[in-house]
Amino acid sequence: MYQYDDFDRNFLQERVAQYRDQTDRYLAGEIPDDVFQQLRLRNGLYIQRLAPMLRIAVPYGTLNATQLRKLASISRDYDKGYGHLSTRQNMQLNWPELEEVPDILAELADVNMHAIQTSGSCVRNVTTDQFAGVAADEWSDARPYAEMLRQWSTYHPEFEWLPRKFKIALNGAEEDRAAIAVHDIGIQLKRGPVGETVFDIYVGGGLGRTPAIGARIREDLPEQYLLTYVEAILRVYNRYGRRDNKYKARIKILVKAMTPATFGEKVDAEWAIIKDNPQVLTKEEVERITRGFAPPAYPLLADASQQLADQRLASPAFNRWVEQNVALHKQPNYAIVTLSTKATGIPPGDVTDVQMEAVADWSERFGFGEIRISHEQNFVLPDVPMHDLAELYELAAAEGLASANQGLLTDVICCPGGDYCSLANAKSIPVAEELLQRFDDYDYLHDLGPLDLNISGCMNACGHHHVGHIGILGVDKRGDEFYQISLGGNATNDASIGKIVGPSFGRDEVVGVVERLMDVFIDYRAEGETFLDCYRRVGMEPFKDRVYAEPMTVSPSASAG
Repeated sequence: MYQYDDFDRNFLQERVAQYRDQTDRYLAGEIPDDVFQQLRLRNGLYIQRLAPMLRIAVPYGTLNATQLRKLASISRDYDKGYGHLSTRQNMQLNWPELEEVPDILAELADVNMHAIQTSGSCVRNVTTDQFAGVAADEWSDARPYAEMLRQWSTYHPEFEWLPRKFKIALNGAEEDRAAIAVHDIGIQLKRGPVGETVFDIYVGGGLGRTPAIGARIREDLPEQYLLTYVEAILRVYNRYGRRDNKYKARIKILVKAMTPATFGEKVDAEWAIIKDNPQVLTKEEVERITRGFAPPAYPLLADASQQLADQRLASPAFNRWVEQNVALHKQPNYAIVTLSTKATGIPPGDVTDVQMEAVADWSERFGFGEIRISHEQNFVLPDVPMHDLAELYELAAAEGLASANQGLLTDVICCPGGDYCSLANAKSIPVAEELLQRFDDYDYLHDLGPLDLNISGCMNACGHHHVGHIGILGVDKRGDEFYQISLGGNATNDASIGKIVGPSFGRDEVVGVVERLMDVFIDYRAEGETFLDCYRRVGMEPFKDRVYAEPMTVSPSASAG
């Protein structure tokens, strides 16, 4: 991962001192609320329903053991002993005291962390594939380019006050695990004719009130022009994006209004002016940043396939975990492990200080001290020797991080919802908990196969419900919580926005609706067909007919609480 130098460390320390002074003056009544709002947002601090919320940056979802231990101690000393993994690969604290936030930022700076630009109308945390650098299907490691974009966009004077927030994602693998199609800018890395890195650039993707799939406006962009081309996009957006209505201010609205072709023409015209400015990436600069992401010196390991086969045969629970939560690694006899935070009875994405410290320990014991945060709100250990998988599984199970459900229905993506967020129309966490309780049967989940279920508490779509194979959106009806169901969304390759089934359901009906959807899938699926493929083949009507066929019977698990 990128190594901070003296410039980076001094920059963070100066920023902490600046924000400490701003906070002191605000508390003394010298800065009005509306002015301080913008200052705190650019340091990741929201004011939520019950308390402030601090969003801590984890660039492209990568951190080391020392940093994770610091997050554990901060959550213990300044919060309630837990943190929340977000869909943008960051960590959020839900209960910090406003006057203590400068102290938290100072402790973060000690381990080269911060909360800069995790909010506000600026370029937010740049994200990528949680398996970047180690995935067997990867063409090129996207993390160095994410780091270049992070450095370039941090406090960029021209783009610190964009019309609205701005999100960039990169993917360098065959499978799009970074959801580039639903970002303001999505960047797909490819290999050029002579093996060089080139980029396909997509713009105008996003979720929220008006979900959209990004349009490709440039193919095979040469590596050296990454920053100048992204700069041209942001200049066009900054010039033409609406500032009179925040609901129409995102770049997706502008791209749709102009059409992607016209928007691309304006970008090309702007790029012609700035194409060869000082932001052009030199070979030396690319190599300098890339050195920070050089693979570790992997020791050669003996073939562990027979040992692993014997261990899987001896333990059905371990076998299920390997099948679902262990992915192929570039290096022989190593594996990528997803540590699920989706245990029954726990809000998805919530991790305790004890769990954080355990994961930090495991990253050193079973790897090279590196941890990833996934878009699905799970931890990832990227470099686990295969002969250590059984031992890691036992340790993870003891800490509640070994649910064998990665990529299955209960690997729910869920925003904090009405329990925390002041914008939410309905609660998300209780719905997720009820679903985890109802579908707590691995054999049934495994039979259903890959299935993304996403829950958002409002139209801001922090739970990415639009791109869930099943999406659940909380809506308010005269003060009561209801939930709208959509089907057919997808955030990976061949991305799509889900379609609404019909009228919304009461909270006590949601689990029953999902049960009926699964029944339709089982009735209609072809051999080997996934839920998404089945839906795309048979269409909405069989699902819609079943869920509205008769009054919903509330299951015992759905009525609990």
